[in-house]
Amino acid sequence: MDFTTLRTKQAPLKERYKNDPSSALLTLKTTGTLSSTSIACSLSSGPAIASAKSKIAGLHPAAGGDDPEVSGELCSGDMLLEALVACAGVTLKAVATAMEIHIEEGEVRAEGDLDFRGTMGVDRSAPVGFVEIRLEFVLDTDAEPSKVEKLVQLTERYCVVLQTISHKPKISVTSSKKELVTAGE
Repeated sequence: MDFTTLRTKQAPLKERYKNDPSSALLTLKTTGTLSSTSIACSLSSGPAIASAKSKIAGLHPAAGGDDPEVSGELCSGDMLLEALVACAGVTLKAVATAMEIHIEEGEVRAEGDLDFRGTMGVDRSAPVGFVEIRLEFVLDTDAEPSKVEKLVQLTERYCVVLQTISHKPKISVTSSKKELVTAGE
């Protein structure tokens, strides 16, 4: 996609977001199913992710990107929620195993709210990124409610992705020039 195409695709979106800020609000969702036989969580992804040969990040359609079912490009926000669901699901299964809690079936659901006015530069006061993320565990277990509560607390404590999102890590951003290597060197 070149500059002109991107500007052409984004212009009506930006105008709509300026005139109707609520149209820029979007909730992304993902779900994972807990394995009944191992410490694993399979992601229930939409058709775009399921059909993608490799995960290539691209613009979300709400930011001017192409339909992911056509382009095969995936929204990084969706992939972030997938990482959260996968990590939380595996962590929950590991903690349940350690606590000797049998989970017959289970799902992990995550959804997050974005305001595309921020990422599109339509409104400088609008946040860039998720403004809220909700994580839910739906469990079929005979465990006592107090044990399930402890299971969820420990899962929250030990889930690497959840802790990374919850506690902003120190991040450094750099840029460097790529050195080209010519044949024969």
